[in-house]
Amino acid sequence: MYNVRAEQEKDILEIRKVNDLAFGQENEANLIEAIRCSEYFVPGLSLVAETDAHEVIGHILFSVITIETKNGPIQSLALAPLAVKPEYQNQGIGSTLVKEGLKRCRELGHGPVVVLGHSEYYPKFGFIRASENGIKPPFEVSDENFMIYEVKPGALNNIEGTVFYPEAFTDV
Repeated sequence: MYNVRAEQEKDILEIRKVNDLAFGQENEANLIEAIRCSEYFVPGLSLVAETDAHEVIGHILFSVITIETKNGPIQSLALAPLAVKPEYQNQGIGSTLVKEGLKRCRELGHGPVVVLGHSEYYPKFGFIRASENGIKPPFEVSDENFMIYEVKPGALNNIEGTVFYPEAFTDV
């Protein structure tokens, strides 16, 4: 059994470990640390999955980004990264983190959430190709992997533009 809760300071090293193990590299953990030290960090949207024995086994982060439109920037969120320790993968932990994270995004009044991820994984949560809403990535990426989710219904009405990621994303 496990529960999902907001990260606490005591989780920081464990979050790094989860991401390093899940991705086999340090880039994602470095991204999390860079975002955590920036104005784009939303404390209540960095979530961990923790076992009953208090082992952190998963992590998800939603942070502030913008969609640059002809009428100015629209504040949005990025879902990145999502990680589960390898020995706990394929048990629904990642799905639980995504669902709980989107629920918390909704409760906090956020609009769109952008993700660059697996085209067969994220649509089950309601993510669609961002291009269907006229939203473009700031770099070359497969259209099917760049997706968006409307946390607040109508948040994407009449919005077209290009996603802008903060420096933290380009530094890692």
